[in-house]
Amino acid sequence: MLDTADTAPDFTLPVTGGGEVTLSALHPAPVVLFFYPRDDTSGCTKENEAFTALLPEFEAAGAKVFGISKDSIASHDKFMAKKSLTVPLLSDEDGDVCERYGVWGEKKMYGKTFMGITRATFLIGGDGRIVRAWPKVKVPGHAEEVLEAVKAL
Repeated sequence: MLDTADTAPDFTLPVTGGGEVTLSALHPAPVVLFFYPRDDTSGCTKENEAFTALLPEFEAAGAKVFGISKDSIASHDKFMAKKSLTVPLLSDEDGDVCERYGVWGEKKMYGKTFMGITRATFLIGGDGRIVRAWPKVKVPGHAEEVLEAVKAL
């Protein structure tokens, strides 16, 4: 997994609402990327709701926030509408970005082993370097912690 001071791999991915987002085009704004396993599951819903609730504060601090999973844009759009989410979601269906950020790998749950996205967040500075990385995120209080890190920039 990538860590502090690493250069964040550039990418272009489709975004909810139409169009694409290219990471390097967002500079010099700080960017928060939170990777989550799957749309419309309990932990992922709570994480997306937390970032949505704090989105105005992230924007006031000048940061861009995006959620990323391997779900399709159609799935993301449905998830956003169902849960009234406002954070733009990026679709990494082929998993390339997940692999480059080191969040795709073996997971274990209920005694079963499978491949999936490890919940992780990256704060990327205006220079394209990772300012802070949160591997293996626990959802409660996480969005607030990321917001404090953004405000500290």
